[in-house]
Amino acid sequence: MSPALRLLVVGLRLLAKPLFRHARHAWPARAGLVAASMGLPLPFGVTARRVGGGPERVLFARRGQEELQPPVVVWFHGGAYVSGSAFTHRGMLGRIARAGSVSVVAPDYRLAPEHPAPAAFDDALAALAALGLPSEDLILGGDSAGGGLAAAVCAHLCARGQRPRGMVLLSPWTDLTLSGASLTTNARRDPMLPSSAMPQAVRQISGDLDPADHRISPLFADWRGACPTLIQVGTTEVLLDDSRRLVAALQAGGARVTVEELTDAPHVLAWFAPWTPESTRALDRIGTFIRSLSPPPPSGS
Repeated sequence: MSPALRLLVVGLRLLAKPLFRHARHAWPARAGLVAASMGLPLPFGVTARRVGGGPERVLFARRGQEELQPPVVVWFHGGAYVSGSAFTHRGMLGRIARAGSVSVVAPDYRLAPEHPAPAAFDDALAALAALGLPSEDLILGGDSAGGGLAAAVCAHLCARGQRPRGMVLLSPWTDLTLSGASLTTNARRDPMLPSSAMPQAVRQISGDLDPADHRISPLFADWRGACPTLIQVGTTEVLLDDSRRLVAALQAGGARVTVEELTDAPHVLAWFAPWTPESTRALDRIGTFIRSLSPPPPSGS
C-alpha cells in the first residue's frame, strides 16, 4: 500500500465513515460528495458538455473528439441512489474517457428518497433510448449504486436479446436484501461504508419494491447470455460479496468476467485518481478493458 493510499484510508475512516453512519437525511451525503469532488477536477485534455434530446446527460470526451462515436460508455454514477451526479464524478469519468479512448455519457437519474425505486431504473432506460444507439455499440458502467443500476439495465437488455458490448462495474451494490456475508465480516475493516446505516438506506431507496426486485438487486436477475464484464472491488469492502456473488452469477450465465479484488482498497478506488497511484493504475486497467472490447479496424485501413 502506497503512503498516499494509506493516508486516504485513514482520512476516510476518520471523516467519511462517521458522516455516513450518523446521516439521517440525504443532504449530508450530497454535500459531502460534492465537497470531496472539488479536489478531483476534469483532467487535462478532456471536455465535458451537456447534451439534450431527452434526459439530461453529460458527454465526456477527449478534446478534438467530441462527436459521439461508438463504442460509447454509458456510466451511471454512484452515491447510494441518494446522491451523486456527473459533476461529482467528472474526474473519474474524464479519466475513463481518456484511458479508454472513448466517449463517456453520464445520464442524470432521479434520486431517493424524493424519488424511490424504480425511478432510477426507469430513467436509465429512458437515457439509453434517447441515445438511439444499438446495444452492441454500448458499454455499460457504474460505480457503487450506479454499478448496481448498470447491472440491472444490462440484465434487462440481455433478457431481450439486446446484449451490450461490455460492462464495467466498480464496487457495485447489487443486493439490497443485504444478505452478503461481508456486510458483517468486513464491517470494521471497511474504511468508508458503515453497514449499520444500510437498512435505513434500503428503506429510503426501495419504495414499494421488494428489495429482491432485480431492478434494484441485479444479483437476482437472469444472467444468461451476459456480456464481457470487468469488476473491481476492494478486499476490505462491506460490499465485497455483492461483487463475488455477481461474478458467480455472470459466469454461470456464460459471461467472460475479469475480476480484480484490490487489496485493502477503499470503496470505488478509481474515483480517487490521481490522489493515489493505486487509483491511477485501476483506471488504466479500466481503459485497457474498454479498448479490448472494440473490434479491430477493417483490414487495409
